[in-house]
Amino acid sequence: MSDKARWAGRGQHLQGPDCWNLKQKGLLLLMAAPLMAWGQIPTPQTPTTSNPFIHSPNSSSPSETSDDDDARKDLASCHIHRVTSLPGSHQFASDFIETIASDPDPNANDPDVIWGLTADLSGAVPPQNQAMYISKSTNGGATWTPIARVDSRYFDAKIGEGLRNGLSVSPGGTYFVLTTQRGAFQISPQPNTSEPLVNRILGPLVPYTPPRIPIPKKAGEPVRANVVEMTADGRHLILGYGYFDLDPQIFRYHKDKNGSWIEDGPLPRLPTDMDILSMQFDDSKKLDPGYLYVGTGDQVYLLNLHTMRWSRIDGVGSDSAIHGMSVVGGLHLAACWGVYNPSGPGTVRRVTKETFLLHRSTDEAGSNLRAYSIEVDSSQPKREVVTSLTGVYISADGGENWRRLNDLPQEEFRTAHFNSDGTILVSGIAGTFLINPFSDACAPHLKTRDK
Repeated sequence: MSDKARWAGRGQHLQGPDCWNLKQKGLLLLMAAPLMAWGQIPTPQTPTTSNPFIHSPNSSSPSETSDDDDARKDLASCHIHRVTSLPGSHQFASDFIETIASDPDPNANDPDVIWGLTADLSGAVPPQNQAMYISKSTNGGATWTPIARVDSRYFDAKIGEGLRNGLSVSPGGTYFVLTTQRGAFQISPQPNTSEPLVNRILGPLVPYTPPRIPIPKKAGEPVRANVVEMTADGRHLILGYGYFDLDPQIFRYHKDKNGSWIEDGPLPRLPTDMDILSMQFDDSKKLDPGYLYVGTGDQVYLLNLHTMRWSRIDGVGSDSAIHGMSVVGGLHLAACWGVYNPSGPGTVRRVTKETFLLHRSTDEAGSNLRAYSIEVDSSQPKREVVTSLTGVYISADGGENWRRLNDLPQEEFRTAHFNSDGTILVSGIAGTFLINPFSDACAPHLKTRDK
């Protein structure tokens, strides 16, 4: 079976307009989990400094300046620019950035410094070279430098790894929190990219009493960590755990004087037993956020961090897996059944008049888009971008009208990021691309024919 077929088997668990009841689908996902690998199943490996697929961040790269110049030329001439400097083998899906993160510090010097997480787990890559990479870009994603290689001791490629991992950045980017099937870890880069300092963050373990749903983990093993949020001062952390076992859990942590994460205890139990798929503070730049949004396999919930009481966001359809969210200008949602925009305090409305492409083979269109992420331009909040199973869509009027970007490869896209100049970084299984769809020079124009 090819890598792409494996991706389809493990990534299509929430089908666009054909989304199943998430509890039923979770059962099938669990039964299929041992088969959901990218390729050969790796065994834990000791990090090696002689990996042919990576280079030291201290080594000079003659092509970096050239790549940056090429990106500027492509964008200026209204062409999409393919990003080629991500680390790894460049085999199937290794150029897909599954998580893009930025500095939470509101006083960060450069808004175009971002970090990305990639997973090089193709069956064409020898097991000892399979890894996850944290990379840094100082030019909005045009070029990347790997800063930490995370080897297979800290993830489990047998259980759908490399598709939904979390990444949070400390102020200044001195360390990172990574979530995997084996729990949560603090990753501190070192001069040797292949040997970062990795510290486990203690979390829940699989109970010795039988779980409500059989899972491919043994009693006493770490429960999968999935979502993570860090406060802007880097002192507090919230981590979500769960593996489609109908037992989602969220824990709070604080950093002690020695730099270790200390568990403060669980947050109040969610009003659902569905898995946690997304999470954001109401304002990621506030040192003391007041609310926490949590997207699950069925709904969106809001936790008041002062009263510790949950409420449900109004307007979300039933069984809507909330893959992604943005809080710029209000709550925006990317869901299994479509796209939602804010309509008032604690409420959203679903985009229903738009006709998104649903199935390429039949040219079927409708509003039931299977969306993975939604991002809003903080400098111009009416600009939005959605990544989905059938491509990338943009809106310039606050989500009233949408346009599909047909110049991108005909594949599914998962993540997106707005740069300060209005360009957008988008990534999916076809790779990573820089686009400039809101440029006046690149906007489509109609010409009248002379009579």
